[in-house]
Amino acid sequence: MPRELLSLSPGEMALQEYEVPEIGEGQIQVQSTYAAAKHGTEMGAVKGYSRERGRYDPELQVFLEAGGSRERQAARVGNMFVGTVTALGAGVEGFAEGDEVLSYGPFREVHVIATRRCWKMPEGFSWKSAVCLDPADFAMGAVRDGQVRVGDAVAVFGMGAIGLMVVQVAKLSGAYPVIAVDPLGNRRQAAEVCGADLTFDPTACDAGVEVKKATGNRGADVAIDYSGNVHALQAAIRAVAFGGNVVPGSAPAPYGAGLDFGAEAHFNRPNLIFSRACSEPNREHPRWDEKRIYATCWRLLTEGKLTGEPIVTPVVGFEDLVTEYPKIASHPEGNIKLGAFFR
Repeated sequence: MPRELLSLSPGEMALQEYEVPEIGEGQIQVQSTYAAAKHGTEMGAVKGYSRERGRYDPELQVFLEAGGSRERQAARVGNMFVGTVTALGAGVEGFAEGDEVLSYGPFREVHVIATRRCWKMPEGFSWKSAVCLDPADFAMGAVRDGQVRVGDAVAVFGMGAIGLMVVQVAKLSGAYPVIAVDPLGNRRQAAEVCGADLTFDPTACDAGVEVKKATGNRGADVAIDYSGNVHALQAAIRAVAFGGNVVPGSAPAPYGAGLDFGAEAHFNRPNLIFSRACSEPNREHPRWDEKRIYATCWRLLTEGKLTGEPIVTPVVGFEDLVTEYPKIASHPEGNIKLGAFFR
């Protein structure tokens, strides 16, 4: 039987066998060859804070209190995978056995998926770039929501996979300078490879002040935060120019002390624009929706204008995920976007 990776606790992972479901109409079966994690979102499930807010009520559009503690359940982890089509369900068109495809799914050896969110891999296309379609989706949404224009100074806080994609999309949009802020050296180095004009370590300097100095004391026209860190968001508010846009894009645990809306925010009056590409309607509805964002990102990735090569690291064997996955939290200096290969 095939196996999948489960999170039993924040520091404990296990490979568990599962039964492959029958292939339904419009579905395909795929044997995994590569896969990658989504660090920020998955940590919400692994660490448990994503459950603390309770249930989201789509009619009231608020989170309702869960009402007491809930026992932690084993959680599947993993975001996107590349694999080979091994079987087709009834009514499937446009796919054939042997095709190499990209889709969403956890770390598991065999998937049965619908084809509606499945992309055929062009010949020779990098799997590392392919599995960065998801972070590119959110990066594109944030850059568009932030209204980045040619010549804008853009500061990006948090050089995880999405932040590194924001750097690339902002550069493609004609922004200058694009400034990357992250405390980890491996991520600042990746930001330079992705095109950042300047990088700052917020533990070694006042990043808000340094962004101001780097832009002739004006500040960034747009500051985009994908760190999930309250101090980074505060630095973004300090870094932005008068009347500029601050775009919080991450989904962090509830913030504690650290935000001050009576200081720079009160004087410089930035626009606070929350971004979530997968929420419909899009801010630019009806012209833009996530389907159009996906199509744009896929084209840019397959044309080589966006890349995941410096982002997907480390890459380990599927069996090694049991010991390597917990290092996302314990050793972030060695991780950007954890990838895996299947033997």
